[in-house]
Amino acid sequence: MAGNTIGSIFRVTTFGESHGPGIGVVIDGCPAGLTIDNDFIGKQLSRRRPGQSAITTARNEDDNYEILSGVFEGKTTGAPLSFFIKNKDVKSQDYSHLQHEYRPSHADYTYDIKYGHRDYRGGGRSSARETAARVIAGSVAQLILQHYGIRISAYVSAVGNIKTEKDYLSLDLSKTDSNAVRCPDESVALQMENYIKELKASGDTIGGIISCVISGAPVGLGEPVFDKLHADLGKAMLSINAAKGFDLGKGFDSVGMKGSEHNDVFAKEGNKVTTLTNNSGGIQGGISNGEDIYFRVAFKPIATLLQKQKSINDQGQVITLEGKGRHDPCVLPRAVPIVEAMAAIVLADHLLRDKATKL
Repeated sequence: MAGNTIGSIFRVTTFGESHGPGIGVVIDGCPAGLTIDNDFIGKQLSRRRPGQSAITTARNEDDNYEILSGVFEGKTTGAPLSFFIKNKDVKSQDYSHLQHEYRPSHADYTYDIKYGHRDYRGGGRSSARETAARVIAGSVAQLILQHYGIRISAYVSAVGNIKTEKDYLSLDLSKTDSNAVRCPDESVALQMENYIKELKASGDTIGGIISCVISGAPVGLGEPVFDKLHADLGKAMLSINAAKGFDLGKGFDSVGMKGSEHNDVFAKEGNKVTTLTNNSGGIQGGISNGEDIYFRVAFKPIATLLQKQKSINDQGQVITLEGKGRHDPCVLPRAVPIVEAMAAIVLADHLLRDKATKL
């Protein structure tokens, strides 16, 4: 199975399955001398972990990790970093009935055809359990970015048709974790949470949008032509389970704007070049321009429903499926730290690339 690695210089490879012994990540290219802040990594993992609220899956994983290599006396050595998390709260029997059945909108059928067999215990490699390893790598990347004053903040901006009408400049992003939904618009967050609870009670699910802001990025990150910064961010976001859409800056909203409305006019503030607006989302020509980078990621509803659905099995016979086990009614709250992690991995990789572009 190819495609388990992302990055050019800061290279991240994840491994493991949902119901295997555990999951892990190898990070190659991390500079030596970086202090590993285990409290920070643990905090980010706790934001992603299951069982954290009434609107997330009840699977109970503490996500404690072991560092296998690349760290000595609390600092990175420059050798490959490797982390491992043991799977503890697995209930594989909840999935035994799916050995021959294809769940709607899951990877069951495509994995079966591509690989000739599949791990039906929670989806195996296709499970969102794998994203815990990404959060570790993203946390290490954020520790690198913090040295350069780069900050990444993601938050839930829409659940179904319930959305905040405020942009990130009007929100206090320090309040993102003040509620279970992770929406910093508190009145809207309550509506979102109640809606998710209603759907959970009925056995249904819902999708939505996560917005993300990267502040402090310097001018010059991005590698035209095929490694544009927003292209790599888009690929990283769309690699997250259930992610179905990505847009940068005004994105799809820009199609209704005239060029005279959308263009970001340059200006000079002291010794700094800036723009009067930021419709481009901080990236022009695939290269960061020093303004805030902001984008949105759309997530589909979780495919596992705790209600009956028609499908077929691997013999082509019509069957009736009913989801069992522990599942999220909405992926968004737990996906916030994953979006931040993937953004950090991309930014750290481009930051290290940029150091090799000029004398």
